[in-house]
Amino acid sequence: MTRPPRRWDPLRPLDLFTSVVSTAAVLPMSTGAAAAYRAAFLTVRPLVIGRLITVRLRTSDLTMTVAEFDSRWDAGLFAVGHIGTVNIAAHKVKWAGTVLNSVSAKLNNLHVRPSVPPMLVAAPVELCVEIPSDSLDELIRAAEPRVSTAVGEDTVARIRLLRFRSGVIEVDPQLRGNTLWLKPRGLTVGPTRVPVPGLAPAYPVRLPELPYGATLTSVELGPGVVRVGATLPKWQFDLPRAVLDELINQLSVVGRPLDVIWPS
Repeated sequence: MTRPPRRWDPLRPLDLFTSVVSTAAVLPMSTGAAAAYRAAFLTVRPLVIGRLITVRLRTSDLTMTVAEFDSRWDAGLFAVGHIGTVNIAAHKVKWAGTVLNSVSAKLNNLHVRPSVPPMLVAAPVELCVEIPSDSLDELIRAAEPRVSTAVGEDTVARIRLLRFRSGVIEVDPQLRGNTLWLKPRGLTVGPTRVPVPGLAPAYPVRLPELPYGATLTSVELGPGVVRVGATLPKWQFDLPRAVLDELINQLSVVGRPLDVIWPS
């Protein structure tokens, strides 16, 4: 008797991957597991790119549209539980009412830790956030209402004290450890710009500690934006079977926004 041909299921690699990850706590990684990850990644990538994702954090929601989802594939690494490096980028980002141009993350040494439930771990994670000038001004004015800031298309940062409407100070930001130093480079009063001598002292701004042990690594100015780099020493995410099943159910509906509850 001839068996009927098996119907092709475009999401079957995801089901296989779910089984592999769910049993990672008790079974060693293998070539089959590596193949399952490879198949799942190729299936997930087109389903994720362009998708609106909402991450439910403890304090506020983070919404974004995925623009890049890429991985450096190495079957030999995955055979010992290591996925490798994964790059993720998103645009149209909004967090706690603040609009960001883009956020990118490079997850180094991403691997599945054998535990119950299995856990995804990356160390370190390199982050880059591009903040438009208007959003930067809102953030700074929330902390210091007397100051207005702007980054021009000429990549120059300008600070204005609101009680002195005609005066603008041009500054160069320099990050040293946990302190942002603002070095004055010019003063504009009305139509007149006066360069500031190089020996003028920089003004230190002590930055607050970032959550999860993250540290700032760079601050760069671009046309109308500021780019902030940071490093997270370790990122980890529990992957119980119920979470994997829910993510796959959401991914199976084309165009549906993805909703993720971040573990507390």
